[in-house]
Amino acid sequence: MSLQATSPPVPGGRQHMAAPALVMVTRGSSEPSVAQIAHQLRQGIRSIRPEIQTHSAFIDQNPPSVSQVLDQVVASGAHEAALVPMQLTHAVDGSLPMAELMDKARVRFPGLRLTLSRPLGPELSLLTVLDQRLRTALSQARCLELDGLVLSAPCAGDVRGSALLARRARQWSTHHRLPCLTAVADDTGPSVAQAIMSLRAQGRRHIAVGSFFLASDEDYHTQSDLAFRYGAVAVSDPIGAARELYDLVLARYAFAAMDLLDFGFAEEAEDEEMPPAPHLHVVSA
Repeated sequence: MSLQATSPPVPGGRQHMAAPALVMVTRGSSEPSVAQIAHQLRQGIRSIRPEIQTHSAFIDQNPPSVSQVLDQVVASGAHEAALVPMQLTHAVDGSLPMAELMDKARVRFPGLRLTLSRPLGPELSLLTVLDQRLRTALSQARCLELDGLVLSAPCAGDVRGSALLARRARQWSTHHRLPCLTAVADDTGPSVAQAIMSLRAQGRRHIAVGSFFLASDEDYHTQSDLAFRYGAVAVSDPIGAARELYDLVLARYAFAAMDLLDFGFAEEAEDEEMPPAPHLHVVSA
């Protein structure tokens, strides 16, 4: 991590450390909400940590690309950048495009020190946001009875992410004393339709779907449409630009930035306690 004076040296004073640029990397989409959420996240993090140069970049479809953003970072005079994959189901290893992207970036920007953080992953704090989103959907649908839950995600993620996603479903199930199945949109596991049919086979009739998506992209809309077609009483909005997401992005950024200092910090411990909240059995209109 470089040391750059942001103001003239003062006798007896200290130079300020220039923080690495933060680049949130999201898969692009033709759905406008994906770019909107990325913009909201960028603005939200800038408001919390104005001293960090914060950008959003997209792997495909939407501008700006990662290369375009890194051009801006270099032009600003920064010497370091930390890339944060905005993947909710990968916990350790990002998808293959991220690895290829980093290799290309290091070749194109040899004077820029780059580090790649762990993906966001299915953290427990995001399950709390999902719970809030589903409560809103149930209230809007005037749903007064619920006997089954589906946790719908874009994909199963990496091995660790898949295990954590299954754990989140069990925690959600235990918290509300309702059966909960996971569903994914990419054919690596049961679809939301299959999950709903499995719950119906158990005698469940009032089933709601929590959407563990960052934004309402094409996969979200496909899963949502399927859920309603197969009789779901409510489908939540995606996670979106929640404050919990700001905190998680900054945590991933901070640990990745430490790699630029060659510090060997261990991964942060994970709190497995679900904060107390009312059950979802009855939601008033």
